[in-house]
Amino acid sequence: MSLAATTYPHITLRDDGVAFITSSTMKVAELVAEVQAYGWSPEELHFQHPHLSLGQIHSALAYYWDHKDTLDRELAQALREADLHRAAAGPSAFSRIRS
Repeated sequence: MSLAATTYPHITLRDDGVAFITSSTMKVAELVAEVQAYGWSPEELHFQHPHLSLGQIHSALAYYWDHKDTLDRELAQALREADLHRAAAGPSAFSRIRS
């Protein structure tokens, strides 16, 4: 899969347009999901992901705010897919165990 540079120094786009933090496997949308879910600051994100520099984190957040609509749609689609998979899997065997 080929990659293209962006005007964001720490962000790389895949052929399909998905934004990744350069030199990592983390999608920008994944980092943003953590901010939305937990309210984490850039410093907390760095604590949780010490392999990412604060520069990478800030670049990812800047990319998000400049492409908010697209990334919000990507996150919403991922949640819909997770809900479909969860529903298709049915109840967990563990949920049927009684104490």
